[in-house]
Amino acid sequence: MNRRLALDSGDARIGIAISEGTLVLPIEAIPNDAQAVSKILSEIQARSIAAVYIGLPLSLGGGLSNSAHKAIALGKALASQSQVPVRFVDERLTTKTAASMLRSAGKNAKSSKSIIDAQAAAIILESALQQEVQGQLAGKTLEDLND
Repeated sequence: MNRRLALDSGDARIGIAISEGTLVLPIEAIPNDAQAVSKILSEIQARSIAAVYIGLPLSLGGGLSNSAHKAIALGKALASQSQVPVRFVDERLTTKTAASMLRSAGKNAKSSKSIIDAQAAAIILESALQQEVQGQLAGKTLEDLND
């Protein structure tokens, strides 16, 4: 099965979601610390991941924000230590959308921050999978971002 992994990278946590066929599952949020890359690489290997999508938090005007540069650094670290394609998907407002979804489900956003991060990763992955239906990987490569 061609599983995909999505990451919503924030200053404190990285939300993780995985696809099982067309089903997208929020998995967890891990601390964004010195061990984060090795934990993600372990997930990639253990789950036989075919592609990694990282949310790229562009500014509302479409430029690279400080957070976007951090997401790119995470992608570079993963790409340098893995053979799995790493792609970046525009993720403007996904965390707000995830928080809104949880509030609608009766969850308190403040006490559910790790759930929000994993749900934001799931939204990123759902978007990427919808684009894959057209026959190619979604988002941009590291090379695309360096142009």
